[in-house]
Amino acid sequence: QVQLVESGGGLVQPGGSLRVSCAASGSTLRVYSMGWYRQAPGKQRALVAAINNDGSTHYADSVKGRFTISRDNAKNTVYLQMNSLKPEDTAVYYCNADLKDLRLGVRRDYWGQGTQVTVSS
Repeated sequence: QVQLVESGGGLVQPGGSLRVSCAASGSTLRVYSMGWYRQAPGKQRALVAAINNDGSTHYADSVKGRFTISRDNAKNTVYLQMNSLKPEDTAVYYCNADLKDLRLGVRRDYWGQGTQVTVSS
């Protein structure tokens, strides 16, 4: 069974940095795009950053210049380096992957369980 397992969330002071990771596993996979979304209390889940398998990236305007998304294709892992964090970055961060389970021949979106990022002094 395909799983996305996230790690690296936590509490950080404003201006600090944090890196979250997400690894896809559980079958023989072909991974297309991977990305991070976030959901703050009372708000809808929104895209933070995404990266395609050709390395092209997309960022929400609110994180451009502060966050960097990257991936390790050999490990089916995506990272989000977050710098200059602000209190408004506080949210649950969810990993998303568009991937194909080659054993089942099924391609669809998968989601991680979410990891809390809190920016507070």
